[in-house]
Amino acid sequence: MSPLRKARKRRGWRLRDVVTRLSESNCTLDAGNLSRIERGEQTASPAMAEKICLVFGGELTELQILYPERFMEQQPVDEVA
Repeated sequence: MSPLRKARKRRGWRLRDVVTRLSESNCTLDAGNLSRIERGEQTASPAMAEKICLVFGGELTELQILYPERFMEQQPVDEVA
């Protein structure tokens, strides 16, 4: 799970909640694009990453948004006996 998605879930926010908060700072991003950014299917621009960080009050860094694969938690591998 990406750091962005984890931060959103910790706060109990829906995608729409983040989009609404972004729009309050004159940033237009729809829920579909935000979802793709969360899943690593779309890369945010540096300016967009900065605005997302501001919405989360510094809980995230721009690097976590721009390069989420570097911050993904490794899933434990079950050992086969």
